[in-house]
Amino acid sequence: MTNSKVDYVVVGAGLTGLTMAFYLQKEGKRVLVIERGSRAGGVIRTHSVDGFTFEAGPNTGVLSSPELVQFFDDLGGRCQLETANQAAKKRLIWKNGAWHALPSGLLSAVFTPLFSFKDKLRILGEPFRKPGSNPYETLDSLVKRRLGQSFLDYAVDPFVSGVYAGDPTLLVPKFALPKLYNLEQKYGSFIKGAVKKAKEPKSPLELRVTREVFSVKGGLQNLVDALVDAIGGQNIILNAADCAVQKTSDGYAVRYASNGVIHSISTPNVVSTVGSYELPSLLPFLSDSDLDPLTCLRYAKVALVVAGYKRWNGILLNGFGGLVPSRERRKMLGVLFPSSIFQDRAPLGGALLSVFTGGIKNESTYLLSDDELKALVVAEISETLRTNMKPDLLEVFRYPHAIAQYERSSEQRFEAIRTIESQHPGLTLAGSIRDGIGMSDRVKQGYVIASGKSAG
Repeated sequence: MTNSKVDYVVVGAGLTGLTMAFYLQKEGKRVLVIERGSRAGGVIRTHSVDGFTFEAGPNTGVLSSPELVQFFDDLGGRCQLETANQAAKKRLIWKNGAWHALPSGLLSAVFTPLFSFKDKLRILGEPFRKPGSNPYETLDSLVKRRLGQSFLDYAVDPFVSGVYAGDPTLLVPKFALPKLYNLEQKYGSFIKGAVKKAKEPKSPLELRVTREVFSVKGGLQNLVDALVDAIGGQNIILNAADCAVQKTSDGYAVRYASNGVIHSISTPNVVSTVGSYELPSLLPFLSDSDLDPLTCLRYAKVALVVAGYKRWNGILLNGFGGLVPSRERRKMLGVLFPSSIFQDRAPLGGALLSVFTGGIKNESTYLLSDDELKALVVAEISETLRTNMKPDLLEVFRYPHAIAQYERSSEQRFEAIRTIESQHPGLTLAGSIRDGIGMSDRVKQGYVIASGKSAG
């Protein structure tokens, strides 16, 4: 057995863990990142094949927090931020056999076929409706109460499919969409709240929070590589089997196996960024009753099918992509147009598509074989994007624990995390089990936790 000592052990080399290690090192801390997989980056991975550059996991992020803006500043020239083409602001929704653009202004909102005439009139009264009093109100109830059924069906439901692959009858805005929830609770209205927040003074960093869609030049893998380079490969252990944390008299011992050798790392601080389903084996000193509120967390199963066309003859792909409301009963959740959003993702004259299937409402689709999924997606593309061509590239990627669902049980989960951390000083439970699911959320969490630990 080999033994060593560091200031922090971070378990999990996804975006959260790498961000945290990056900032802890900037504070002069000795950090070791332990990853069971063969590479860093978690679900982020970029492939380049036959002229196509595509993501096997998340395709994009949103510049939605000052911490994310600062993060790219702090990375310096290690990777180049790439924001989406202006055309990508156009978002499509499938209704009655055709794509329709989500309204982007007053005129388009008046004439869109997505929403009923009654609900278009109803939205005029949104600023005057009383805020809800149930903190556990589900998203579908909140939207119907304030905006109407058609806004739920053709705006919020597809949005939830695109972000959470979830079910609006189960997601609770207080936990899943806290900014939306707080607009109503603080300002009494989504519209009034958005107007007032837009007028609030902002710091120079906050002014750069543009909410633009972003990636990194050449793909998100370059962001991972930049973090690994900054942290130092010698500080990241890959292929670490049977990782487990034990309490000791002066902190924790983190043990793992590598190449038949058992290693033990002594540290006063352990940060877990793994999924809730991995916590019992990672933290055996915690009881089932301690972890039950965490391990009951539901995850959406998502399959991503990437289709590349060297020559494209379908509809003009001049937008971000299209989302499919669940009431339309198609087999896909939505399709992104990466070759329209970013540069150099497909050969000139071609197209790159990322099609998402599965989710909370469509788990049976996820369970199809690869061949069945490929056939299904090609049929969906042919019908909805009007092409008779077969793809030159077709790849399937599966994620059985793709997206954590922030449902009613979230409050008990958050309280359990606070209790565990207070009872076991030096232990931090992080990752998508709390603080949101997006790339911006992951970076912000890593930044905030690292800063808080350093300050302490």
